[in-house]
Amino acid sequence: MSGAMCELSMYPNSELNSRIDENIHSARNRNIMKRKVIDGITYEQIAEEVNLSPRQVKNIVHKSVDLLIK
Repeated sequence: MSGAMCELSMYPNSELNSRIDENIHSARNRNIMKRKVIDGITYEQIAEEVNLSPRQVKNIVHKSVDLLIK
């Protein structure tokens, strides 16, 4: 887990949910972030759910994490 992802793990799920809703404007990206950081599922599983490649999902997560830890 990257440093930024580790930093997110210190927040309770209710806080993460609020931060995601407030800071991620795309509904698709909000869903991806919630599935990853709250539900803890893999990039591959999320990719299958949203019809993207695992690499695309990983990029969305890593770009979105920066918005959540500010």
